[in-house]
Amino acid sequence: MAWTLTDDVSAYHAVAGSFLTQAPERHTVLLTVLARLRRLGPAAFGTSAPLLGWWTRHGRVGAAVLQTPPHPMLITPLPGASADELAAALAARQATLSGVNGAEADAVAFARAWSALTAQDYRVRQRQRLHRLGKLVPPDPAPAGMARIATDADAAIANAWHQEFAAETGQEAGSSDRLVRDRLDAGQILLWQVAGEPVSMAGVSEVLAGVARVGPVYTPAGCRGRGYGGAVTAAISQLALQRGASSVVLFTDLANPISNALYLKLGYLPVEDRVVLSLAGPWRRSY
Repeated sequence: MAWTLTDDVSAYHAVAGSFLTQAPERHTVLLTVLARLRRLGPAAFGTSAPLLGWWTRHGRVGAAVLQTPPHPMLITPLPGASADELAAALAARQATLSGVNGAEADAVAFARAWSALTAQDYRVRQRQRLHRLGKLVPPDPAPAGMARIATDADAAIANAWHQEFAAETGQEAGSSDRLVRDRLDAGQILLWQVAGEPVSMAGVSEVLAGVARVGPVYTPAGCRGRGYGGAVTAAISQLALQRGASSVVLFTDLANPISNALYLKLGYLPVEDRVVLSLAGPWRRSY
């Protein structure tokens, strides 16, 4: 049982791709990040090479990780001793990690092992909940306006709103210009507009293994409280279904009761909770 670590996107997909598709809702972020890396290249999310890895047990993949610096490392469930073994493998190559994102038990198990090896501290940055769409319930009455798919002409506002969303939620924006352009080209950004002016935005991933993920959903401060966020979320959820998704999912920040209540009203049901842990402090080998 051992971890294989690489920056070779093709090799990672060949070995770990089928493992990820076995639980496409739980692994939705890893799958969509991997798809963008394959399409746009290893610099899709920044100038640093991605860190990819899989853990084998009895000749079969039993866990996987994916990191695109400066974003936190995404992890699948880490069975057995795989969390400790992952920390040791990463420490041995003097990896630089900003954080870890996964189910709380797995993320904490890794962070404890990592802290013991590197003396870095860890803390909770965000608690999330994964939701799956049951029966879509659009807002009634609907707010003024209508939804439309964003085009190249909307690149400036789409990029600005992605940056604002990242800033408000404490996320790294990364190379958002390129990612927004990719989404615009794929028709994955929906705008809610009133009198021809955009007032809210929602994104959606491509359908992978039957799953599409909604996000980000963003309404600028001056347009909030009028139902636009709920309307654009319902519209893009319907669009995902029309594009062939058998499951539509999204993540919420558990510290935001307004958005959690909104998505429940739209028909989204809780699936599982996740945590994002920040890793900080001087990196020093402690073994």
